[in-house]
Amino acid sequence: METRALGSLQVSVVGLGCNNFGARLDQTATTVVVLGALDAGVTFFDTADIYGATQSEVMLGRALGSRRDEAVVATKFGMPIDDTHFGAHPDYVKRACEDSLQRLGTDRIDLYQLHFPDETVPIADTLGALHELVVAGKVREIGCSNLNVAQLEEARAAAGDGPSFVSVQNQYSLLAREPERDGVLEACGPLGLGFLPFYPLANGLLTGKVQPGRPIPEGTRLSMMAPERSVHWLSDEFQSRVGALLAYANEIDVPILSLAISWLLAHGPVSSVIAGASSAEQIRANATSVRALDPEVVARLNVLSD
Repeated sequence: METRALGSLQVSVVGLGCNNFGARLDQTATTVVVLGALDAGVTFFDTADIYGATQSEVMLGRALGSRRDEAVVATKFGMPIDDTHFGAHPDYVKRACEDSLQRLGTDRIDLYQLHFPDETVPIADTLGALHELVVAGKVREIGCSNLNVAQLEEARAAAGDGPSFVSVQNQYSLLAREPERDGVLEACGPLGLGFLPFYPLANGLLTGKVQPGRPIPEGTRLSMMAPERSVHWLSDEFQSRVGALLAYANEIDVPILSLAISWLLAHGPVSSVIAGASSAEQIRANATSVRALDPEVVARLNVLSD
C-alpha cells in the first residue's frame, strides 16, 4: 500500500480507526481486525484514551503484540475519561501519556494528539509538556484534533523552535466538507500539517450498505446508534445526497466506498483515511478501495456532495 509522510512518520494511506475496540468488539474480534489490517498493508492505527472506556488502547496493544514495530500507533488525550482525567494542563499531559503507554504496552507513541482544544490552558504550556515527552523518547510526533485555523496558527507560533503539530484530525467526507469552507484544509500546507479525516465514511452512509429509503441493515453502526444521534445522519438532506452519490457510483461502475476514500486522498493535505472496521473483511475492503480518480470524476463528486 502507498504511504504518505506525516512529519517523520510514514503512514499507510488507509488507516484503521480503533473506536470499535472495547465497545462493539471484544479482544478476540479486535485481534482479528488488527492482524487483518496488517496483512492488508494497513500500518496506521488511530485510537484514543477514551475509546472503549480506555479499553481500545489495551486491546490494540495486545492485538499488535510482537508485530508492534510494523505499526504506526496514534492515540489522543484531553477528552474527559472521568472527573479528574481530562484537559491539556502540562501535568495531566504527562500523566495521560504514561497511562496510554501502559495501556498500549509499548515504550513509545508514534503520534500523540490533543483530542480537543482546552481553552483554560495556554497552548504554549501544552506544547511544552509535549516537547518534554518527545525529548524523553516517549512520543515521536505530536498532532491535534478539532482545532480551527486560528488555533492551529497560534499553536505553530507558540511552538517556536520546539516540536510542532504535524497533523490535524477533523471531520471530513463527501457529506461533511467543512474543512474546505473553514480554511483548515488550505492552511495545512503553510503550517506543515497532514490532514487526517475522521468519520470519512459518514458513519457507514458512504459504504454502500445503507440505501436511502430502505431499513438500516442490522449490525451496522447506524443501527446501533442512539436515536438522538442517528437522526442527524439519517436526515432527508443526507439521504438525498447519498442517493445521488450511489446513482453516480453505479453509473461509472465504481463502488461508493472506493469513491469516498479515493476522493479524500485526491486532496493533497490528506495523509491517511482512518476508517473504522468491525471485521477483517471490512478492513480489506477499505484497503483495496484506493484508486486514482480522473479530474472529471472528482469534479462531479464535488458537485453531487455540495
